[in-house]
Amino acid sequence: MKALQIIETAYRGTLEEQDDTIIWLTHSMRDAGAELSVLLTGNAVNYAVKGQDASGLSFGDWKQTNPPRIEAELEKLIGKGVPVYAVRDDIDRRGLGKVAKVTGVQLVARNALAALLEAHDLVWHW
Repeated sequence: MKALQIIETAYRGTLEEQDDTIIWLTHSMRDAGAELSVLLTGNAVNYAVKGQDASGLSFGDWKQTNPPRIEAELEKLIGKGVPVYAVRDDIDRRGLGKVAKVTGVQLVARNALAALLEAHDLVWHW
C-alpha cells in the first residue's frame, strides 16, 4: 500500500527541540518499510524553501538550542526514495515562486492533485 502524507500546517515543532512531527513520523515509517509520498500544501510549502535558518530564535531568556532543520529532513526523505511534492499554486500565492527550493521537491499544480491522490492507496491529511 502506498500512502500520501499531506502536510498543510507548518512549523508545529518550531518552539520545541524537534523538527516537524509528521516529517519525523514519515522517516520512521519509511525506515520500517512503508511506501510513502509527501505533499506540502498551504503554509507547509514554506518547508520547500532552501536556506531557512531558525537558529538564534529566542523568547525572553529562553533560547532555542536545537532548532528545526526542515530542509535537511526533506533532503533525507528524498534520499530514502520518498517523493516530496509541493503545490505550485500555494508557493506562488506566498511569493516563493522564484526562490530556491530544496533539491528534489517536485512542484505540482493544484489541478493535477486528483491524479496524485489517485496514485495512492491511502491519503493522510495532517
